[in-house]
Amino acid sequence: MKHVVSVSLGSSKRDKTLETEILGIPVRIQRIGTDGDKARFRQLLAQLDGQVDAIGLGGCDRYLWAQGRRYTFREVDRLVSVVKHTPVVDGSGLKNTLERWAVERIEQKGILEWGQQNVLLVSALDRFGMAEALAERARAVIFGDALFALGIPLPIRNIRTLAMLARLVLPVVVRLPFQWVYPTGEKQEHNTPRWQGYFRWADVIAGDWHYIRRYAPENLKGKVVLTNTVRQADVQFLRERGVDLLLTTTPVFNGETFATNVLEAVIIALSGSSPEDLRESDYHLWLSRLGWDVGIAFAVGDAGSRKTL
Repeated sequence: MKHVVSVSLGSSKRDKTLETEILGIPVRIQRIGTDGDKARFRQLLAQLDGQVDAIGLGGCDRYLWAQGRRYTFREVDRLVSVVKHTPVVDGSGLKNTLERWAVERIEQKGILEWGQQNVLLVSALDRFGMAEALAERARAVIFGDALFALGIPLPIRNIRTLAMLARLVLPVVVRLPFQWVYPTGEKQEHNTPRWQGYFRWADVIAGDWHYIRRYAPENLKGKVVLTNTVRQADVQFLRERGVDLLLTTTPVFNGETFATNVLEAVIIALSGSSPEDLRESDYHLWLSRLGWDVGIAFAVGDAGSRKTL
């Protein structure tokens, strides 16, 4: 049996274990949250080193990618330095492939016509592939990095502006404590609506679930949400706020999804490859072999007519 563990700086309330079979191989997938406790996070990484087939990093990014350039969060890199033997991934390798492809698949499957959609991408610098794909296809896009990560009233509406911001800001951002720019621990469970006008403007709200969960307004009636990982409680949260259609960039297992770091760790475990050896074409090959596709967590009302299953 292959054993994959995601160690997360996020809430332990989201922990789960799944045993499944992938390509005829038994796989045990675990997610362990540390509630923002960095010492516990580091300790778990050290304990798992050499004991499992691959480790995923949840609730944080080790790397950010923009226009082919990689930026490393120094604090997260230091925490991970205790791992000497087991491959460690943060989902960024798969994310840049999977999420760009997911945008294309949504239109190919007749779920949405991007040319008719205004999209709020709550965080683009941690998913530049999705940002570029939406910029090419959507009617209009607002990139919310300055709004949600930095708290600055600066909606970014142009991919070239986003790229310029990446070059200027990312070398500084990756030197900061990670929790300054991303909700960790219990903060992931709190909802403090912010920038509600941009949510009202959008037909589709896309990007990192924890940013969406933290800042979404009470009324999301008629909206489409495209995100990465949801639990049953998250599905209920969106239903109660009136969301019409919930799409996930990762496949649905038993009504829930795992984060990209988990799925990237699964690919590493199955392939036996080092993360440094896998290129974008390799990820596409594995996505094809595994049959993973855009997930439809739920569709209600008129949204049911959008989907082609």
